[in-house]
Amino acid sequence: MLFIYPDLSVELSPEQRAQIPAAVGAWIEEMDGRGVRLQGHVLKPAGEATTVRVRNRQLSRETGPVADADVQVSGFNILECAGLDEAVEVAAKHPVAAFGTLELRAFADS
Repeated sequence: MLFIYPDLSVELSPEQRAQIPAAVGAWIEEMDGRGVRLQGHVLKPAGEATTVRVRNRQLSRETGPVADADVQVSGFNILECAGLDEAVEVAAKHPVAAFGTLELRAFADS
């Protein structure tokens, strides 16, 4: 799985910001064409998240992300790659890699 974390402290020009959707679209088209991207979505802002906890049988429901941090996940892609090297190559081509962080995490064996 590929998690996408844009770094909001990186300053992009309006022109650079305007190019992101098309660049991501081209990445999606390439990875779908290669058959390595199975699914992916952009997430709503972390401030719109709902955090749920149950402690001592008491439900706690809060608005906002589980952790207050400058870096929040903004999207994900489920990948099916031949191995870690291919997954790293796929992630490095994602446009957000130029101004954010991408995290690759394998599914646990069941």
